[in-house]
Amino acid sequence: MFTSIKVAAISMLPKKWDKPHNAEKMEQLIRQAAAHGPEVVVTIEGALEGYVVYDVIEGRRTADEMLEIAEPLEGPYATHFRQLAASLDICLCFGFAERVEDEIYNTVIFIDSAGEICGTYQKSQFAEGTHPSWHFNRIGKKLRAFDTPFGRAGVLICNDRWNPLIARSIVLDGAQVLYIPTFGNKSKAQNQAVLARARENGVPIVQANVGQNLIVNKGEMIAYARGYDKITLATVDIPVAASTAAARDAERTYLQHQGPEMEKRYRATMAKRG
Repeated sequence: MFTSIKVAAISMLPKKWDKPHNAEKMEQLIRQAAAHGPEVVVTIEGALEGYVVYDVIEGRRTADEMLEIAEPLEGPYATHFRQLAASLDICLCFGFAERVEDEIYNTVIFIDSAGEICGTYQKSQFAEGTHPSWHFNRIGKKLRAFDTPFGRAGVLICNDRWNPLIARSIVLDGAQVLYIPTFGNKSKAQNQAVLARARENGVPIVQANVGQNLIVNKGEMIAYARGYDKITLATVDIPVAASTAAARDAERTYLQHQGPEMEKRYRATMAKRG
């Protein structure tokens, strides 16, 4: 009923506006994680440029500067990490500012172990809101899962995790696991929100935050770490896709244990009666 995979979350601390530095650091951490044999490595939102949108919103930098540092999916840094994934034989999931013509999206990319892009997701809920004039901070309009070597997967980005409907929509599209690259809130409340999303939807979650990693499996937090540039490893169980065949298999497994278990409980009940 489950496929078990080893995952790694990386709580990277990036340097704002410095893609070369961040790419080098991210590669070092990914290589360190890969040495432990995970199939999937997840790191933070805005990993390449350092999540700089608030610098533009608050007037410290310009929208043109952000457009310059953003890059398309076929850009040199995204291409480099596709090659790295293939060379290390691992899947990678991380966030960056994606340039689509003259607009920018907060995007996460999922790359498989052959270096192919399995899917992308554009952040769909902003803490800061949005405005039609903010071409440097466009909001995503699709809540979709995508196929990976380990079943269908979905992504939430940071503030998305607070909204049950976002996660539910993606799981209803077939996601059997959720990955959450984030940059920000590390409160107890956000831990509880991530745990709730996992329990509501019956899927494991791997979250990588700046200064915090959190992994949930079968409704329980199984790995947690605070601190910058930490690598957190765990094994998660990805449920099989829903189907009549899978349901009947689970039913048979239960019924094999039903009789002996009920007999044991019956004996215990009768023993209490003396």
